[in-house]
Amino acid sequence: MGETSDGKHLLAAATKYAAKINDPYYVDAIKLFIKEEQKHGANLGRYIDLLGEQRSKKDWGDTLFRKLRYFNTSMELWTITVIIVESAAQVFYEALKNGSENKLLKEICSDILQDEAHHIKFQNERMYLIFQQKSFYNKAISLGLYAILFFGTIHAVWFGHKKAFIKGGVSKPEFMRNMYYKFLKSLQFLHGLHEQKEPFYTLLKV
Repeated sequence: MGETSDGKHLLAAATKYAAKINDPYYVDAIKLFIKEEQKHGANLGRYIDLLGEQRSKKDWGDTLFRKLRYFNTSMELWTITVIIVESAAQVFYEALKNGSENKLLKEICSDILQDEAHHIKFQNERMYLIFQQKSFYNKAISLGLYAILFFGTIHAVWFGHKKAFIKGGVSKPEFMRNMYYKFLKSLQFLHGLHEQKEPFYTLLKV
């Protein structure tokens, strides 16, 4: 689910974007985001090692994100992609937690789920700021592109991890319903249909 990236391409895009909008604190927030994602990957890796199993070298999600990392310098594309993937991760780790009897794995999944909720909030706030800078027609075009990216990503995630989903009691129709619900919630956020509060990441300035 993209938990093992070194984050250098995302950090490069964030640094470029932060310089453009004159917000150096944003880079600090992205560094913390990357650190938490790496923590998830490290915890899952140690769990696999304890089982004596071999770590997976590549899957659908990893391949998809490697392609995006190499060619993407747009903070907008990074952000909407992360929102979609983090939403899928919520469904995935909930299924993984429910499908396992191992206490340690359940604790790891619970920790990831707690972090992902904050990550999605953080990314939704940034996406809102980016989206609101667009003209009416550019917003319409962007929404269409977001939908295409969403459709492709959720199918890649399903086919890459369907065994874990099914074992956790999540069928393909249920996964798709959950993802469409989460995506529509993010689209509502883009249009300002949420409570306007101080951005989550600005707490770093304190």
